[in-house]
Amino acid sequence: MGVVTDIRSRSGAAMLFPAESGASAGRGGNRTVSLFWRIFSLNATGLVAATALLLGPVTVSTPVLPGEALLLLAGLMALLAGNAVVLRTGLAPRRRLARAMAAADLLRPGARAVVAGPAEAAELITTYNTMLDRLERERATGAARALGAQERERHRVARELHDEVGQTLTAVLLQLKRVADRAPEDLREEVGQAQEATRTGLDEIRRMARRLRPGVLEEFGLASALRSLATEFTTHGLTVRHHVPSDLPPLSAESELVIYRVAQEGLTNTARHAAADRAELRLRPLPDGVELLVRDNGTGLGDAPEGAGISGMRERALLIGAALSLETGPAKGTDVRLLVPAGGRR
Repeated sequence: MGVVTDIRSRSGAAMLFPAESGASAGRGGNRTVSLFWRIFSLNATGLVAATALLLGPVTVSTPVLPGEALLLLAGLMALLAGNAVVLRTGLAPRRRLARAMAAADLLRPGARAVVAGPAEAAELITTYNTMLDRLERERATGAARALGAQERERHRVARELHDEVGQTLTAVLLQLKRVADRAPEDLREEVGQAQEATRTGLDEIRRMARRLRPGVLEEFGLASALRSLATEFTTHGLTVRHHVPSDLPPLSAESELVIYRVAQEGLTNTARHAAADRAELRLRPLPDGVELLVRDNGTGLGDAPEGAGISGMRERALLIGAALSLETGPAKGTDVRLLVPAGGRR
């Protein structure tokens, strides 16, 4: 997937701002004085002032008089205070950059460190922002290739499951039926159990093939595919309600596939981890796109780190320029929202 950098968000995320354009440092395009020259000028001023006092009419008595001691101490304190101010001002952009780097996350792109401070600090921040731009482009390109290969592999496995394993189990089921017709009475119950087990395995193979390759999405469209998905996840312990209108704005094939996969992963997490008995699948049109909502009344997000499933959803959302968010729902469960722009991004 190319070069990947994934540093999880921390409390320093508030230090991220939109990056300033251009390579010039500071505001107004003017290069500020470097930290070296600031410190050098301040110390040079102090030394020149001390030399002027020594060469002038001012003298220091032996022993030192209180007034002279206070004057020397005041000069030393002024020099130290000036150095402290210059260093704090000069190092502040570096601290902001460190917090921005700690909060950077390529799965949540767009945030940049503000370009400010001395020339060398501004140049370092500009270089970092440029590097982040390149990493995001490389990650998006690599993710597109990887997810494309993943979809092709899903199709291949689904086709083999349907054509090879499915047909083999169908042949076994037919052969068991012929055996059951000729089997003695005392063996028919066992043959019937073998038939039922084979039929169950065949149904499971077909369900796996449908999940790997959503044929209903290709044949009947996104709305029908989402309704079918909600029906598929409705089991004895989980009820999935769907609200999917048919009059959706135009969406690219990539956008429809991403919406379907995010809905599928959201419902899979609900069924496996949320301990929920109710879920909702909603897709509603917006003025500039569509919004997908997968909501449950389960245990919620908690403090568990994001797993591979959520990371995969974020990767898919980036491919089409969509925004994915996970929040606590009104029923203390989890809300998975996907905002997809109309047409998507290729």
